Amino acid sequence: MTSYLIKNARILGGEPQDLRLKDGVIAEIGTYLADDGATVIDAEGLIALPGLVDLHTHLREPGREDAETVLTGTRAAAKGGFTAVHAMANTFPVADTAGVVEQVWRLGKESGYCDVQPVGAVTIGLEGKQLAELGTMADSAAAVRVFSDDGKCVDDAVIMRRALEYVKAFGGVIAQHAQEPRLTEGAQMNEGTVSGELGLRGWPAVAEESIIARDVLLAAHVGSRLHVCHVSTAGSVEIIRWAKSKGWDVTAEVTPHHLLLTDELVRSYDPVYKVNPPLRTEADVLALREALADGTIDAVATDHAPHPSEDKDCEWAAAAMGMVGLETALSVVQQTMVETGLMGWADVADRMSRRPAAIGGLTGQGRPVSVDEPANLVLVDPAYRGAVNPDSFATRSRNTPYRGRDLPGRVVATFLRGRATVLDGELV
Repeated sequence: MTSYLIKNARILGGEPQDLRLKDGVIAEIGTYLADDGATVIDAEGLIALPGLVDLHTHLREPGREDAETVLTGTRAAAKGGFTAVHAMANTFPVADTAGVVEQVWRLGKESGYCDVQPVGAVTIGLEGKQLAELGTMADSAAAVRVFSDDGKCVDDAVIMRRALEYVKAFGGVIAQHAQEPRLTEGAQMNEGTVSGELGLRGWPAVAEESIIARDVLLAAHVGSRLHVCHVSTAGSVEIIRWAKSKGWDVTAEVTPHHLLLTDELVRSYDPVYKVNPPLRTEADVLALREALADGTIDAVATDHAPHPSEDKDCEWAAAAMGMVGLETALSVVQQTMVETGLMGWADVADRMSRRPAAIGGLTGQGRPVSVDEPANLVLVDPAYRGAVNPDSFATRSRNTPYRGRDLPGRVVATFLRGRATVLDGELV
C-alpha cells in the first residue's frame, strides 16, 4: 500500500500539521515530518476532516441500474468526501432479506471506493403489513443495524411498535420516513402560500410532525432507538428537541437541500425541485439550521436519490421525487452552516462523520483524526468557489438542483483506510 505524507493540513480547521498515512492508519502527526519515501501531498490551505459518513444514500442496485449502481454511487460518494454510505432498502427486489443485503454489501466491497452498509427494510416489500427478516439481516455478513422503509412511512402503529421492540435485541435502530399517507395523498409540494398560488395540492407540515410525535412516544414506551429521516419542518424540530429533553433515545438527520432551498423555487415548475419531503419555507430552513448547530439534529444525510432523465425531464405532476446530493453535500453545509458562523469545521466533522457513524454502528468510521486511527480522511479546499457542473459528476444521474449555482469548497482528496480514492479532485 502506498504511504502518503500530507503536508500542512489544517485538522478540523486548526493550525497546519503534517500527517503520515501508512499501513491503513494515521501513523504520525507533527510538523516538518520527513517524507521517508512517501508520496507527498501539499495540503497548504486545506482542511483535514475524518471521512464523511452518509446515513441515507439510494444506490438503486439491484433493479434500477439505469439510475445508479453501487459502483457509480460509491464513486460519487468518494468525490464528495465520503468513506462510508448507508444504502437504502427501496431497491428491486427490496432489501428485506439476508440475501439482498449481502448482495449490496458485497458489491460495495468490490467497488472499493467507500464502505457500503446496507439498510434493511422494516416490512416485507415496504408494504407496511408484516415485519421483514430483521434478525436474519442483522446476523448476515452485512450485519445490518439500521432498518427503514424509506420512501414509505411505517404508518401502522402496531407494526412500528413491534419493529422497535424487535431491534432492541441486537442494538438496531428504526429509521422512520415520517409521512402520514392519508394527509399527503396526491400532494405535490409544501402546503402553504406558494402551493395555494400555484394551484398544487399541498403537503402539510403536520403530516411529518404527527408521525414523529407518535414514534418518539412509541420509542420511549418500549425503550428502543428511533432515528428520524430527513427532518424538514420547524415543528418537527421542536418535537425532537422535546423528546431529547426527556432523555429518550431519538436521533435525527437533515438533508443539505433542506438547509438551503425553499418552496419558492417551485414557482419555476422545474421538477428538479420535486423531492420527498418537499422543500419547505424560509422559516423552516432557519429552524433546521439552528437545530443542526445546537445538536438537536444529529446528522447531515444526503438522501442522494438519482433518477434517469426521463423520470425528471417531464411535467411536474409526473416527475419522480428526489435529488442527487453526494457530490455537493459538503459544499452546501459549508455555505449554510460554516460561512454563516453557525458551525465550525469540528462541528462539521461531528455531524457528517462521528455521529452518523455512531448511529449506524460503524465502528471503523467516524473516528478522530489521531495517531493509530484508521486513515479515513478527506482534504477540503474551503477557499474554492465555482459553479456546479453536473456533467462532471461521477453519479450516473444528473438531477441536481444546483446546476450552475456557485457553491464554496471542493474535495481535493479522499482516503479510505490509507488508500487514495480521490486525488486532485479526481477519482483514482
